[in-house]
Amino acid sequence: MLPATWSRLSHRALSCRGQRTLSLFSSSGPSDWTKVVSDAEKIVGYPTSFMSLRCLLSDEFSNVAMHVRKLVGTRHPLLNTARGFVYDSKNNLQMRGLIVLLLSKAAGPSHAASDLLGQDMVSGIYPSQRNLAEITELIHTAFLVHRGIVNLNEWTDSDGPLKDMQFGNKMAVLSGDFLLANACTGLAQLDNTKVVELISSAIGDLVEGIYHENSNNTEENSLTDGVNVATWEDQTFLSHGALLAKSCQGAMELAKHDKECQRLAYKYGRHISLGHKLNSDLQPFVKSSIGEPVSFSLSTAPVVFHRQIVGRERWNQQLQEVKTQRNQLDYSKLLAAVKSEKGVSSAVDLCCYHGNKALEAIQAFPSSEARSALENIASAITKF
Repeated sequence: MLPATWSRLSHRALSCRGQRTLSLFSSSGPSDWTKVVSDAEKIVGYPTSFMSLRCLLSDEFSNVAMHVRKLVGTRHPLLNTARGFVYDSKNNLQMRGLIVLLLSKAAGPSHAASDLLGQDMVSGIYPSQRNLAEITELIHTAFLVHRGIVNLNEWTDSDGPLKDMQFGNKMAVLSGDFLLANACTGLAQLDNTKVVELISSAIGDLVEGIYHENSNNTEENSLTDGVNVATWEDQTFLSHGALLAKSCQGAMELAKHDKECQRLAYKYGRHISLGHKLNSDLQPFVKSSIGEPVSFSLSTAPVVFHRQIVGRERWNQQLQEVKTQRNQLDYSKLLAAVKSEKGVSSAVDLCCYHGNKALEAIQAFPSSEARSALENIASAITKF
């Protein structure tokens, strides 16, 4: 059952300090990021922004969408997820498929490509690789929908009528299951046992990672024990990185590339995913302005680093110091406390490390437009 649900530096090392942040999740430089994505989509042959649209516009899902309209006026998160299918400049929901396609093109045909009977490359990408990219997006979208299930124990009148919230939860389960079922059907049609095993294990990783994430995000755990940096990274990979990393590896397997090429593709997907999540976690700490409302999870990377640096005793003391008269946390004061130590700079350093490791992974690929686009993506998530 799915729960309510990512050394050495290369010679192209990225500079991370003293620069304006450009992030997948930031609106500070939308034109720059839009250009990165637009250029990459031209390279792979078609826009990936609506990669799941074929499934989303099917008769079955259209019926679900009609019912979801009943949630308008409530705060059910399924509405925000649905809006993201059409347009979301901040989260770029379809980036995983784009990266899979770019890596497929960057690697090109293998020496064993003659075995791929009936598959003609289009824009340097095999049809099976394009299908895998769509499957990856469907799985990611299914989990986004499932994660929009509301905990009715925390429901308040301001969220909307209880019956509407219950209905929204049913729609989230059904529509998420529908997307996941379509992804599994497409996966079987790839007719490659190894790729089926890879993506199946990635689904298992997602479930495990989100289970741990939900457990750690409970208020009691976040305020007291929490996780250390190593555990945070392991769990983040399961919930945010395994699907992309294993899809990148699977794309190489579909083109019959050797194990070393598959390893490098997996490595790129892994490090890009972790850098992507670190960038997201850092946004409240590098973008906040005086007077602006602040909100962040106590399980974000800067807080995890900070908690590990200052120790449990000092952390608990700081939590008491920033509590309001209503015994709630003043996140503005807590943000200032975290920024006063090295938690933010440590998270920035780790983000840059993963960006550089991603760049290192693709240096063995032939120089091409696709490889340049992959380098641009790494740059876009690691500039601060």
